[in-house]
Amino acid sequence: MNEEQNKKLCDEQEQSQTNEENEIEKLQNELNELKDKYMRANAEFENIKKRMEKEKLSAMAYANEGFAKDLLDVLDALEAAVNVECQDEISLKIKEGVQNTLDLFMKKLEKHGVKLIGETLEFDPNLHEAMFHVDSENHKSGEVVSVLQKGYQIADRVIRPTKVSVAK
Repeated sequence: MNEEQNKKLCDEQEQSQTNEENEIEKLQNELNELKDKYMRANAEFENIKKRMEKEKLSAMAYANEGFAKDLLDVLDALEAAVNVECQDEISLKIKEGVQNTLDLFMKKLEKHGVKLIGETLEFDPNLHEAMFHVDSENHKSGEVVSVLQKGYQIADRVIRPTKVSVAK
């Protein structure tokens, strides 16, 4: 009987050890799953944080876009006033005052990120709006012949494209 009891005791110990190993393996798998979930949640949080920071910077950069767009009509009116021909001294003084106002206005717009789209010879659909095509002996096909209305951008976003005529 002693041998039987030893065998039974050994079987019980093996069974207990197997149960403990299974329990350890189960707990290790659960730990690995929780680590994986934690890592994924942490990575998702970091991505959201980066996206929110990017959106915040974008919102700050383009916050004045609508306001600046509305002021472009005023800018056009001041430029038209400066281009009027003057004959007498009073008109010249008024024109000089309007020019000073226009210069100050442009400086303030530039301070807030609004700038004139530079004139280029080559037509760029991202910066220009072709109003019509003209025949021109002095220009190659696709080149800007004349600027009809100046364009402006804030940061790298066009708020009003330059309206141009383009050579055929």
